[in-house]
Amino acid sequence: MTFDPFGDFEQRGYLRNIAGEKDPGIVRRLEHTSFTTGIEAAFDAIRKAATLAYSDVLTTHRILFDAVYPWAGSDRLATAPDIAVSKGDVLFAAPADIRRAVEYALRRGQDVDVMRARPGDIMGDLAYAHPFLDGNGRTIMLVHAVLCERADFSIDWARTQKDDYLTALTKELDNPHKGHLNEYLEKFKCEAVSPEELIARIAHTPGIDGSSVANEVLGKTSDPALRARYAQEELKRPRDA
Repeated sequence: MTFDPFGDFEQRGYLRNIAGEKDPGIVRRLEHTSFTTGIEAAFDAIRKAATLAYSDVLTTHRILFDAVYPWAGSDRLATAPDIAVSKGDVLFAAPADIRRAVEYALRRGQDVDVMRARPGDIMGDLAYAHPFLDGNGRTIMLVHAVLCERADFSIDWARTQKDDYLTALTKELDNPHKGHLNEYLEKFKCEAVSPEELIARIAHTPGIDGSSVANEVLGKTSDPALRARYAQEELKRPRDA
């Protein structure tokens, strides 16, 4: 089933993309072109921030995808405030909790000792937040890369394998902070590299041209069954503020 949180796919195409396209293959190509065209500008913009904030995540998404989506840079609270979004068996953060989840990840990720020891925790927390209707993986990968850079190391994403990474990420999302994604990423940690090399590695990450698994609309966030699932997910995830 097509991911259609706006309810107007037939009239306006997938997620109201600027071209009005309905063909998923064409949309993915448009996204990938926008991403590869904007990655350098997005990376330059986020690196200028003395301390990474939620607004920097929104800006990163806007720069990467504003050639495709008119809502680029707007989170799910703005675009689909009452829609529960999932992918496979993973239920992502409720729209009202996205900012808190991202800010928690950024606080931990900007603790150099935490970032060096537990980069998978930070990636998992950002992935759980799932701030946007599309383009999440590429956006948070760029944010995560800057957090790694500030902790004086890098992840060689070009050496990762898409299926193995997604398996580790799914385990991390199901049981956060238990080391699943830390263990996987440890194999690809390396010394910090130049911005140019970092951009090249991210651009050559397997699967970076778009996920083969689509988001799903599970229903309204007000649904009692979904509210119970949200509560269970939050119990797994300690928050320091």
